Amino acid sequence: MKELNELILPDDVRFTEDHEWARREGETVRVGISDYAQDQLGDIVFVELPEAGSTFGKGDEFGTVESVKTVSELYMPVGGEVVTVNEELVDHPEYVNTDPYGKGWMIEVKPDDLSEMDALLDRDAYLRQLEG
Repeated sequence: MKELNELILPDDVRFTEDHEWARREGETVRVGISDYAQDQLGDIVFVELPEAGSTFGKGDEFGTVESVKTVSELYMPVGGEVVTVNEELVDHPEYVNTDPYGKGWMIEVKPDDLSEMDALLDRDAYLRQLEG
């Protein structure tokens, strides 16, 4: 397990209290799980994601990640329509461990209300939550 000061927590993403991250990419929001979450889960062996075209509200469960330790639910940081799914995770779920903010992204969402991003935690607030 990483120490808090070893975690990768980019400044350009927002976080949920459930450890998902969201990054604005023009008109869409890219979503994944944080470095903290993947570190706590251990080796990711399977990722179950929705199909493109699926719609979810903020906070809705949109999939699961399975590690050698457990299965964890994934929750939407913003409501909207899933426009892209990272199909590479089918064959390479380990990307979630090795590059959670890059190759390990999970879905891209066209948000219903982009202002929902404002309610997410910035890097410092997320780090305070982890310390708490």
